[in-house]
Amino acid sequence: MKDTRTLVGDEIIDHVSTLVEDVFARLAAVRSGAEALLAEDSLRARDLARLRPEVVGALGELVTGAGFITAPNLLVDQELGFQWWTLTPGEEPVQLLISLDPASEHFLDYTRQPWFTIPRETAQRHITGPYVDYLCSDEYALTFTVPLNIRQGFAGVVGADVFVKDFERAVFPHLRDFRGRAALVNSQGRFIVSNNVGQATGALARELDVPAWWSAGAIPRAENGVVLRRCGETPIALVAEQAGSAAS
Repeated sequence: MKDTRTLVGDEIIDHVSTLVEDVFARLAAVRSGAEALLAEDSLRARDLARLRPEVVGALGELVTGAGFITAPNLLVDQELGFQWWTLTPGEEPVQLLISLDPASEHFLDYTRQPWFTIPRETAQRHITGPYVDYLCSDEYALTFTVPLNIRQGFAGVVGADVFVKDFERAVFPHLRDFRGRAALVNSQGRFIVSNNVGQATGALARELDVPAWWSAGAIPRAENGVVLRRCGETPIALVAEQAGSAAS
């Protein structure tokens, strides 16, 4: 392990951290509204529509979709609950309707999706992706989710979708200006965006064991000219290789 004073990429890390925190901040009103609903007795599926103003208010900037997804059996009149709205530039927000009927051939069991299961299991906010969002857009996306808990335990998640192309547009100027190779990866070591065309979105950074590094505490590391640093308190890391380093 090298002296952390040799680490680089502060400007990239600060910018990414700000972008991510801004997305999570847009979910604050949705979370507060959902918590208010959860404080009521006999919550029904139709009651979720009362969150529309908060959800629609979260849309914009990088956020193309947002909503509240309930834990199973939270509602008194159906097993699952899903309130999600999407935004296309220049158009009005549209509610995303999915089949919540297990008997339907189009049923979506969201309780198996990592954007739902990981916050449920860790009680921590999470970013899922990059992955191709076949449900909403057929685009590479990142899904930001925050768990909600009540006295009885896990009650669901509030979340937001961000297209990778929009995230890339926001961060790429900083990656482009970096003097060397630089990429952002998720906690599984998959590339989100890179200034190197050989590091495609969704591909694994096979030369680095990012999951093991993350599990060990994500301590900043600089070895053989390659820097690995977490972007603030976000579940995204910077992998950077300075021009002229031993590894380049």
